[in-house]
Amino acid sequence: MDWKLFFMTFGVVFLAELGDKTQLAALSLTTSSNGGPWTVFIAASTALVCSTALAVLCGSFLAAYINEKYIRIASAVLFIILGVVSLSQLAWTSKEFDDAKGEKTEKVETEQK
Repeated sequence: MDWKLFFMTFGVVFLAELGDKTQLAALSLTTSSNGGPWTVFIAASTALVCSTALAVLCGSFLAAYINEKYIRIASAVLFIILGVVSLSQLAWTSKEFDDAKGEKTEKVETEQK
């Protein structure tokens, strides 16, 4: 086993998952479930293992047919696209929230008169 690769992978994945939606979902499910934290821990861990296994299998398949340089470029472009989509969704959501908040304020002001 390549321990340098092991610890590098562990560190990158661990830091990437801190505060991630997966972690927040697990936190939420733990606080709202009567089944206990171990059930949520085992289910979330199993889901993470399965999604990581899928990523490793896809990566192995792609590496056999596509140059690593092109895989890295495609990954970077996809990462940027997902970031832009997330930011645009945030912008639209906050605009809709501000619009809804403004409508409620106008209704309250109208009702007070």
